[in-house]
Amino acid sequence: MIKCSAGTAKVLGLKELKSDALPTTAYLMTGERCSNDCSFCPQAKYSGARADLLSRVTWPEYAREAVLDGVARAFEANSIKRSCFQVTNSKHALQETKVFLQDLQSKSPVPICVSCSVGTVQAVSELINQGADHVSIALDAACERIFVENKAGSWSQKYRLLQESAKEFPGRIATHLIVGLGETEEEMLRTVQEMVDLGVTIALFALTPIKGTRLEHGKPPAIDQYRRIQAARYLIQKGLDRFEKMCFEGGKLVRLGLSEEEWVNALADGEAFRTSGCPDCNRPYYNEKPGGLIYNYPKPLTLEQREQALRELNLGGLTGSVQIPD
Repeated sequence: MIKCSAGTAKVLGLKELKSDALPTTAYLMTGERCSNDCSFCPQAKYSGARADLLSRVTWPEYAREAVLDGVARAFEANSIKRSCFQVTNSKHALQETKVFLQDLQSKSPVPICVSCSVGTVQAVSELINQGADHVSIALDAACERIFVENKAGSWSQKYRLLQESAKEFPGRIATHLIVGLGETEEEMLRTVQEMVDLGVTIALFALTPIKGTRLEHGKPPAIDQYRRIQAARYLIQKGLDRFEKMCFEGGKLVRLGLSEEEWVNALADGEAFRTSGCPDCNRPYYNEKPGGLIYNYPKPLTLEQREQALRELNLGGLTGSVQIPD
């Protein structure tokens, strides 16, 4: 058996589901309850959350052959463009994932990302040699201060592993960063710049409080905070701006290193506010409810959504009317 996100199950023809945005990556999960105890994760060791949750998404279980065949068909039909294995840190999970990697490769040339807890560059190498297109090593926290409050293990060891892996496998390493764990915008964007300089792909998430986790009573980030992080990450990633050129007051981003005209033009297409991460990863409604506040847009933004996102930045003079030529 293998778990896949509810949206993935719909795309693979395994489940009936109404949605206005379907995943463009097939999200699969291997392993049982995690041995780690991250404060925000339903799969955490001491979490009391439902066992079929990761963030706010349900992950029903299906026969492995049905899932693997479904991924192969969906990729051939261009319904998905990538597959991503979410691997809990549980007994045999990583070994099972390696087997799934081989099995999926035997059925389809679909690119595969593996998001897992590994401890050495050798372990990363094994996954890449067995077919992983990207390996994601999640920092989650923006800095050591936030890491020790919300995760087990060593920040410095995890950071060093990212550095060494990125050097060994250029363009093949990714990480996750969660906005809203108590970090400042300055702390988050300093780490964003460091990751970009290393060539590490960044997937941004908003804290999503889930019942049963240690942070079930936490608060998601304010939308203006999240929009500023999204915009700055995008500009840094594109080489249009740098952390060192930005201005912060009390840890809050108050000015980008570009003129207002320059950054409005750079952000006008809305790409900065879409889901970030590996190519073709859109994670629909991973951090939000359909019809609610959207942190990561899973598809191209409408003109109205683009103008709203720029207003939500709350930077410069753009707190009122914003008009983008259509």
